[in-house]
Amino acid sequence: MRPLIGVSLIAENEKYMVNRDYAEAVFRAGGWPVLLPFITEEETIVELAGRLDGLLLTGGDDIDPGLFGEDPMPGLGQVEPERDQMELILSRVMMDSQKPILAICRGCQILNIAAGGDMYQDLEKQRKGIQHAQIAPRSHASHRVKVEPGTLFHRLVGGGEYRVNSFHHQAVRQLAPDFMVAATAPDGIIEAFESRNHPFILGVQWHPEGMKDKTSDKMFASFVAACQA
Repeated sequence: MRPLIGVSLIAENEKYMVNRDYAEAVFRAGGWPVLLPFITEEETIVELAGRLDGLLLTGGDDIDPGLFGEDPMPGLGQVEPERDQMELILSRVMMDSQKPILAICRGCQILNIAAGGDMYQDLEKQRKGIQHAQIAPRSHASHRVKVEPGTLFHRLVGGGEYRVNSFHHQAVRQLAPDFMVAATAPDGIIEAFESRNHPFILGVQWHPEGMKDKTSDKMFASFVAACQA
């Protein structure tokens, strides 16, 4: 039986949306994607988490810096407070329940905040380095990441370096205490992390659903397999 994988959404112009690549990647890997509307009642979110086998936190708009004690910088883009609130609660409930989480781009940032970390609001102003918002097709792998040996991600990639696409101007800064670095960009930005104690948590700053390479497929397959365990 296919596991039920919650997939977070974007809200725009009174509509919910999600890039089809997320749902298709989950389905190809053997899971049922379940699209999650914004819910802010904690009791309902807890009930929802009990019915899910795993959680895919997707990309999207910027994250409210008030969640980690900062005022907005000039480069901050559109934020979605309802989405932030739901994903914070749902992430914490799923972590407490030891259920698998794959967090992509914005998703890895909100997951890190949920676990006690923080983030850069605007890389261009706060941290000089390589281009992280590429001007190239989504499938193009624009920069290298250095993979940390002995990590879950190292087992998926099977090598010391891996090339990824990049579409972000925010990023993880201080990693939550329970998380460990799994990969970094050439300028030192955290590109992937995982949990020291949870059986399957993987956060990645790039968009594997858009790359459609063997490593990305393996990442989704490993996530869905963990949801079936």
